[in-house]
Amino acid sequence: MATYSTNEFRGGLKVMLDNDPCAIIENEFVKPGKGQAFNRVKIRNLKTGRVIERTFKSGETLEGADVVDVEMQYLYNDGSFRHFMKPDTFEQYQADEKTVGDAVQWLKDQDNCTVTLWNDAPLAVTPANFVELAIVETDPGVRGDTSGGGGKPAKLETGAVVRVPLFVQTGEVIKVDTRTGEYISRVKD
Repeated sequence: MATYSTNEFRGGLKVMLDNDPCAIIENEFVKPGKGQAFNRVKIRNLKTGRVIERTFKSGETLEGADVVDVEMQYLYNDGSFRHFMKPDTFEQYQADEKTVGDAVQWLKDQDNCTVTLWNDAPLAVTPANFVELAIVETDPGVRGDTSGGGGKPAKLETGAVVRVPLFVQTGEVIKVDTRTGEYISRVKD
């Protein structure tokens, strides 16, 4: 397994810390006027999602984590697990609700997403940055509603609720940014 020294630390690097896979979020090299240089590092535990801050003396090493991001297709929900498939090998993986987390509100059958695997088991699911979903319920628009007139809540086919402009109607397909949960535009056929 590869090891990484403090001078190789960078955002996005996956390392093992306290026997858990972690991702480095932020790395700051500090060289005080007196004493040894060190790195102040913000790390996210990939199993729990907790963010911690640690300091490492210059020259310390951490073991690399065997974590890979794989593009997969969301297949279905059987009630207790959600199933994903690698499109090239048709190999299937199942993930529980805790692993899928908030991504569930953006996942529609047959949609592509990124599944993070650790020791060949799903660790996290990340939906595509932009998804196209149909509106199943929203207040009706009235004549004179334009894009500049505020917004209203709309329930999407996956159960997510987003704020949309007043002119958007039930049944229309909209594009949503999954990172912020914001409406982007209507999708034209």
